[in-house]
Amino acid sequence: MIGIENVRRKDVPIYYRLVYTGLAKIEFVDGTMDCPVDFSVEIKPTGAKEITVTLTEGIPYPSVPVIRELKKVIEAMHSDGSLPNV
Repeated sequence: MIGIENVRRKDVPIYYRLVYTGLAKIEFVDGTMDCPVDFSVEIKPTGAKEITVTLTEGIPYPSVPVIRELKKVIEAMHSDGSLPNV
């Protein structure tokens, strides 16, 4: 996983649910691939974060490990404040 670029926040009327779209740069054994991705960060009443990820295009690799790594990247981006607010 290289990272997520061109992250844009979608306007959602629910203040505790942040919805984004971006372009994930994924590195495979035979090269890299750019894959459009939609994701959300929802803050639960307990303060816990729930991150959901949707790959909008198919990839030539099992998606579960890719989504797992994307969630780690998104968690880090949210924690250090690099996700856009508007």
